[in-house]
Amino acid sequence: MLTILVPAILALGPDIPPRTPDAIVDLRTREGTAMVKGAWRYSDARFVEVEHRLPGPDNRPTGAPTRTMDISPKAGPAEFDDSGWTTLDPESLEARRGMGRFSGAWYRLHLTIPERVGAFEAAGSTVVLEVVMDDYAEVWVDGRLPTVLGQSGGALVRGWNAANRVVVARDARPGQRVTVAVFALNGPVSDPPANYIWVRSATLDFYTPERLTTIQDVPVEVLRVDPGMDVVIPEKPRLERLADGFTFTEGPLWVPASAGGAGATPIGAGYLLFSDPNQNVIHRWSPDDGLSVYRTKSGYTGVDIGEYGQPGSNGLALDRDGRVTICEHGNRRVTRLEKNGTITVLADRYEGKRLNSPNDLVYRSDGVLYFTDPPFGLPKFHEDPRRELPHCGVYAIYDGRVKLVSTDLRGPNGLAFSPDERYLYVGNWDVKKKVVMRYEVQPDGTLAGGRVFFDMTGDTSEIALDGLKVDRAGNLFVSGPGGVWVISSAGKHLGTIRCPELPANFAWGDEDRKTLYLAARTGIYRMRMNIAGAGQ
Repeated sequence: MLTILVPAILALGPDIPPRTPDAIVDLRTREGTAMVKGAWRYSDARFVEVEHRLPGPDNRPTGAPTRTMDISPKAGPAEFDDSGWTTLDPESLEARRGMGRFSGAWYRLHLTIPERVGAFEAAGSTVVLEVVMDDYAEVWVDGRLPTVLGQSGGALVRGWNAANRVVVARDARPGQRVTVAVFALNGPVSDPPANYIWVRSATLDFYTPERLTTIQDVPVEVLRVDPGMDVVIPEKPRLERLADGFTFTEGPLWVPASAGGAGATPIGAGYLLFSDPNQNVIHRWSPDDGLSVYRTKSGYTGVDIGEYGQPGSNGLALDRDGRVTICEHGNRRVTRLEKNGTITVLADRYEGKRLNSPNDLVYRSDGVLYFTDPPFGLPKFHEDPRRELPHCGVYAIYDGRVKLVSTDLRGPNGLAFSPDERYLYVGNWDVKKKVVMRYEVQPDGTLAGGRVFFDMTGDTSEIALDGLKVDRAGNLFVSGPGGVWVISSAGKHLGTIRCPELPANFAWGDEDRKTLYLAARTGIYRMRMNIAGAGQ
């Protein structure tokens, strides 16, 4: 059998019903299963005692030997041989199976994407498996069970007798083979019922891509000051709104599937993380999953949280091992989310004094981390009595030590490297000094030769400089007065992108890194560019 690696998606939100598909194949009928050349196979699952280890100092199973329970067989992998299992008549899927009480079962389905479903041509469509088990289900697609922090649904348990919806093919090809393994579990687990396991519903839903999406085109204006802008921005730019209704979005970060770590997904299934510092949450968005909460209480859990305007996380970044690194406003620290879910504090003090409120951060390719530390996460900003440091610094974490590498700015904010990492650019949120600084980056992490690279102080509005990103040609994208300022590597203003909302920060994303994701006040947007992004 040809195994096609395809990513899976989360279920839609509990208050948002799935969209009506263009075509449906009912996999509980002989006709429907035959249409996809399918075959259902079944096996009881057993809970067996196995050797294991207690948690060690690293919170991993490295401690003393112990014994625990596991599931047999392990029928999720695509190469699992189910030829000896019972083959089920599709019209018997409602028959009660399992042993009742605390018990589990496996259903495996081998299917082929048809050329058409009725009058609907399947080629190019998005195909979604919707399965409802009595009582809980987890769904493997071609040997993969993706897991993401905060996930509820899709491949993982959606709820009691709830629908799991999983993409089994994108841009479907007739003849494409797919293997699905559904693990069912009786529930509630803490009060196992006397009833048994059975399939309430199982369908393949076929969608044209535009019918499945909720992404909206929104107006965008591109002010072209210099002909060089035409090289950077498409002639007919398209701005899409992906999600809205937030308080204030910040710190977007594209996580490619190859990053692994906490929140790993299958190949080709990258996703966007972004902060809402006002609401103390990190959200997750992907083209198929839509929106979900990735991490709650993302920056602060103090009893005085009501005093804070932005207690939550702000900037996010990935280290070389694919771990998410977080600027926590209220906790006044930079942390790293480990693969086992624990938090490592990378920086919370400088020379014994607490940091202000780390704002944004970027990794150099060798793992040195730079971050900015203005006081904007504190309730009273510069005048807050909680401040312990007399400066607003730019810092580098080099060889495990926190180094102060600049105190030039009153409001250091966004930062990014030039493509060759010779220079570090830092934007300043200060209405009296709206500048981008450029520094020469030294091997030991220090900065030298700081100078004003671009000055927007002539603008008299109350908007200063926020997020900052660089493309592979060295052009800067700076959140400034009126929109996104595009500045060449020579310091020339090429033009400005004017969006419905003022973006606070950006992230390069998608496989080719030519998509600029924008966190803009109440919404998340994206826009394709002509040149791929550099760095994160």
